[in-house]
Amino acid sequence: MENSSYKIDRSKVAAQTFKEADYHIGYWQHKTEEERLNAACFIIHQIFGTTPFTKVDRTVFSKRKLS
Repeated sequence: MENSSYKIDRSKVAAQTFKEADYHIGYWQHKTEEERLNAACFIIHQIFGTTPFTKVDRTVFSKRKLS
């Protein structure tokens, strides 16, 4: 994944109107599925401070059967 094509500007986070939100939806609908997935992965990696090569720590999860 090429990180230089995306950048998070944390100073631009603000409430938006429905019209602005509609514009953003239209913007992403014109992108290919691969571009959308790459952008989502980049944001997730930025939030959690990981890389695409970071292994998942599976010890923090537990599972149980429903009764």
